[in-house]
Amino acid sequence: MKSCFSSVFIFVLALTFSSAARAQTEVTLIAPGGARDVMEKLLPGFETKTGDIVKATFGTGIKTKQMVAQGQPVDVAIVQPPLDEVLASGNVVVSTQTPLATVAVAVAVKKGRPKPDLSSPDAVKRMLLSAKSVAYPDPGVGATAGIVFEAVMTKLGILDQIKAKSRLVPTGVAAMDLTAKGEVEIGLTFMSEMSDPGIDIVGALPASISPPTTLFGFISAHAKDPAAAKALLDYLSSPVASASYKEARMKPAH
Repeated sequence: MKSCFSSVFIFVLALTFSSAARAQTEVTLIAPGGARDVMEKLLPGFETKTGDIVKATFGTGIKTKQMVAQGQPVDVAIVQPPLDEVLASGNVVVSTQTPLATVAVAVAVKKGRPKPDLSSPDAVKRMLLSAKSVAYPDPGVGATAGIVFEAVMTKLGILDQIKAKSRLVPTGVAAMDLTAKGEVEIGLTFMSEMSDPGIDIVGALPASISPPTTLFGFISAHAKDPAAAKALLDYLSSPVASASYKEARMKPAH
């Protein structure tokens, strides 16, 4: 009887120790700023489900890719195309490349103001030329939304005219803040960053001139716990995550 009791006690103790150790497993994640809102909503659910703790770092799209390519210690990386630098670096497990969601660059105005026409490239060109002021994330600091938007302006042949009346800011959130305050007439960034209650979202730029940007997840080649990293990446591409991507005005890849 005593031996049976001891065995049960040892089993319970081992189970308790295992659970405690699991709860202290830290999974590191790096992702672009455009994914911050949706990740901050998703990660608590993963932590509750697995007992793992996720330490997330967010930066610009370019900075995130540079950190991964340079071998920044991380377990899971979320990056945006082009992926050549990341794939060639040897710092991600190429076979784990997983599309998570796509997100479009969109236009916003101060709440209650008239919404311009975005139905065609010509309409977008007229809208931008007639706007008195524009705000968007600064490509100079590696903001992918700003890089995409400047490529659009280049296609439309109006880059210099629009830059002359633009406010370049570090993040899409900052661009939306200026728009909400009425300090600029038009604000542009990824739709996933358009959560300011003081704006109205007009809509995405036409895909013919601004194709949506895809978020790809990878397990790092330097992952401390590859199994935990895989569990996180699987969660971020699961049906539960798909619902969160839709709420964040993104299109799930799965």
